[in-house]
Amino acid sequence: MSENNRVWLITGANSGFGRALTEAAIAAGDVVVATARRPGTLAELVAAHPDQVDAVRLDVTDADAAATVVADVERRYGRIDVLVNNAGRGQVGAAEETTDDELRSLFEVHVFGPAALVRAVLPGMRARGNGAIVQFSSFGGQVAYPGFSAYCATKFALEGYSEALAAEVGPLGIRVLIVEPGAFRTSFSGGGLLESRSLPAYESTVGPTRTMIKGVDGSQPGDPAKAAAAILTALDADSTPLRLPLGDDAVDGIITHLDGVRTELAAWEKVSRATSF
Repeated sequence: MSENNRVWLITGANSGFGRALTEAAIAAGDVVVATARRPGTLAELVAAHPDQVDAVRLDVTDADAAATVVADVERRYGRIDVLVNNAGRGQVGAAEETTDDELRSLFEVHVFGPAALVRAVLPGMRARGNGAIVQFSSFGGQVAYPGFSAYCATKFALEGYSEALAAEVGPLGIRVLIVEPGAFRTSFSGGGLLESRSLPAYESTVGPTRTMIKGVDGSQPGDPAKAAAAILTALDADSTPLRLPLGDDAVDGIITHLDGVRTELAAWEKVSRATSF
């Protein structure tokens, strides 16, 4: 490994976007510490690239384990150039249907886990004056739909956290990239999807969402390998964007949402401004 090879720490690296990014980083000549709850699922990739892939067990909801993994990687490789907070899962259910345990569990995976890893890598990145943090959100981090109240809540939270983080660490030479995919062929709609127990009252609003999300598994238009290539392009750019929507559905959905926000803001601007003493 030379100074020209980046060292990546990728969570949820055994499938979906995590696997695609791992393979893209390998192709670029970089070194990847690929974490998963079941690192044995990465055995084939490790065997094919023993000098570039290091499979490590990590449950991102265990903050102590996250700190230990980061310290171990920095000890063995000297640095972490890119942290990718990718681990996650899908959740469908109306707000009333979603239990407190389901909601808290999702926040542990999508918000508290990434935050713990960010805190762990920042001292090393600050000391070196460079680094990149890739936060996997979703276009559901800007646009919310019936049935995704819990999921979108976690992604909205991650985006707010990451936008402030970018302003804090940008002057220190550290970049933050929020990735906002649409429908890609990952386990989100399959094995990675959890459903809250349904209530008849929400059949007309959330029922179609349940049917849609389970029905698209395996036929989503997005290619994770192309998403990985787009992320590498953004990280290698002279000016890395704060947000990177991926897919026609993500771009169109966000544009439509922003247009709606602007229209409503204009319609209520006088009322909104008339609140001063």
